[in-house]
Amino acid sequence: MASPRILVNILVSGSKALGRAFYEAGRQAAKNVKSSQQAALASDAAGVGNATSTSPTDQLTRQHRMTIDEAQLILNVKKDTPMEQVLKNYEHLFKANSPPAKPEKPVKPVTGKQAAIPTHSHYLQSKVFRAKERWEAELKLSGSAPEAPPPPPPQPTSSTTTPPPS
Repeated sequence: MASPRILVNILVSGSKALGRAFYEAGRQAAKNVKSSQQAALASDAAGVGNATSTSPTDQLTRQHRMTIDEAQLILNVKKDTPMEQVLKNYEHLFKANSPPAKPEKPVKPVTGKQAAIPTHSHYLQSKVFRAKERWEAELKLSGSAPEAPPPPPPQPTSSTTTPPPS
């Protein structure tokens, strides 16, 4: 039979080890809380946190929450790509991530086959849209954006206009 003194020794040393482990775990948890708060403040989408200067490009990055590099990656274009190609890529990606049109008549599922997995994504669609917005803002900033034609002047609607004096 084991002596009670040995059992008490084992119990005390085990308690000390467990106490130290809890103490260290508490210290590590406090460090994690501090670092996660700092990381949450510092980490921003796509390097937006690094856009701290007052340059127009950094202002666009903060405003659109996306760098021009990220917009180029999303739209699969390069810096010197013409706007027509950018719009073509945008339309393709936007339509590819759109939900399918609802059929007029409900289609009965064929037995033995699984239903098709939806392939649309509102998140990706919004990223594509934001990338196009960022691209257009960058072009507008650089001055090489194609200007939209001014709206036509309003047409007179009344037929009782007076002729100009002769």
